[in-house]
Amino acid sequence: MYNNSRRTILFPLLLAAGVLTGLALGLYVGRHDAASQLRGLLRSAVLPTNKLTQTLALIENQYVDSVSMDSLAEHVIPQLLAELDPHSVYIPAAEMAQLNEPLEGEFDGIGVVFNMATDTVIVLNVIPQGPSDKAGIRAGDRIVAINDSLVAGRKIPQNDIVKRLRGRRGTTVRLGLERRGIDDRVEVEVVRGAIPIKSIEAAFRISGTTGYIRLGQFSRTSFSELRRALTALRAEGVDRIIFDLRGNSGGYFDQAIAIANEFLHEGQLIVYTEDRNHKQLREYADGRGTAQDMEVAVLLDEESASSSEILAGALQDNDRGTIVGRRSFGKGLVQRQIPYSDGSALRLTTARYYTPTGRSIQKPYTIGDEEDYEGDILNRYLNNEFFSADSIRFADSLRFTTPGGKTVYGGGGIMPDIFVPADTTGLSKYYIEVAGRNILYRYTLDYADRHRAALNNVKTLDELQTLLDSDATLVDDFIRYAARQGETPRRRDIVRSRRLIEAQLRAYIGRNTPLEENGFYANIHPVDNVVTCAIEILNENGKND
Repeated sequence: MYNNSRRTILFPLLLAAGVLTGLALGLYVGRHDAASQLRGLLRSAVLPTNKLTQTLALIENQYVDSVSMDSLAEHVIPQLLAELDPHSVYIPAAEMAQLNEPLEGEFDGIGVVFNMATDTVIVLNVIPQGPSDKAGIRAGDRIVAINDSLVAGRKIPQNDIVKRLRGRRGTTVRLGLERRGIDDRVEVEVVRGAIPIKSIEAAFRISGTTGYIRLGQFSRTSFSELRRALTALRAEGVDRIIFDLRGNSGGYFDQAIAIANEFLHEGQLIVYTEDRNHKQLREYADGRGTAQDMEVAVLLDEESASSSEILAGALQDNDRGTIVGRRSFGKGLVQRQIPYSDGSALRLTTARYYTPTGRSIQKPYTIGDEEDYEGDILNRYLNNEFFSADSIRFADSLRFTTPGGKTVYGGGGIMPDIFVPADTTGLSKYYIEVAGRNILYRYTLDYADRHRAALNNVKTLDELQTLLDSDATLVDDFIRYAARQGETPRRRDIVRSRRLIEAQLRAYIGRNTPLEENGFYANIHPVDNVVTCAIEILNENGKND
């Protein structure tokens, strides 16, 4: 709950028809199903005698056996798109809801965060005023039955549990709960409702007058969430922001523009796009942003892509803030999602975007070679780029200069102003074992069970830190727990990894409180070298004001 592969090209001769098909599909939205759209388009194509038109018409009208044109379309359209760029894709109807849900800002469900680390559905948190909260479900409860069907100890995949708990709003699901201190099973009925999905995973004052905001994706509600977060942080005296976009693969283009507008001054260019006819659409800041006076540091890594890069590029090219971390993914193509009436959709690349200095940050790709494109991140690691900025090379032809005289590069992601290498100093064989075998996480669930009342009463980060600080034996208790799970203590390894282990324990325990992700990130940041670097940069900038 927390949290475009394609086959080898089969029809290389269909490139021209494929492009024509993709670009014209939008004219047929909502009129027919996928196969009918394809047939109608092919019959009216500018090139009526092309091979694709002829082949599909012959199959439909003269093939010896009956053929499902719907099924044929499901196979042909992806192969056509495989001849285009790596981000033009066909999305089957069965996958649309799962792909779109995180971006839409809500889903229908019961409103709990749970985990199945021990083959039991453990409720970690209950959304305040949500359906489960109203039904009396508490953090720490075990869901052992769903609609009278036993689910505990059955090794049911977590995705299947999610499907059983979710359903149309207004419908009812019966749950059987085990609750600490209660011998009998607790039976509740939950009326499903609309559950908000937060794209801002964490927002809190991290140090002095510095705030921390982590944006997981650019959803439909991201801008409004950001405005609320900034208002709350200002009320705590925050005047500078760490904006964490690491792992953020993008989302809605307009949300990136709206968020960039919050930080930029009137008239500053945010981004511009250019289509196949070289028509440009330019987006400028309107001067109404509420964070124009705030110092900002943006955190990136190799998984930051698309809208994350639009936002980071807008701030970097306008000399507005500091980009910290590692080189971003490198996606500079804009897709338009074109729905079919059967629930499937086409995501077709219709433009390229450029940062304010005019650079495209799209990394190179070869048509049809998706394996090499997707393997780029691994190649960066093998090339030592995660650990040394000197291993990263940009062509002089891709050099650009910001208004303030800073040199920036295009052609493969956003290169941070301050490079921070991946940190491996706290890793040891012992830590890798206890983390990889999930022993560390299971211990925090056990700890939360034993301290559930105290954890549920935590209301602020200060209260959380006081509670955790009061347990001086936390790490030693964990080491004994791990030993009972078969992980023999390695003293030298423990000395090396102790700080990392303690931060992980505190972070996972913090997530098991009503503070949720704030409790996690507030405790993990002391061992996060990118965050600590950003704090130092903002503090230094504050001294220079």
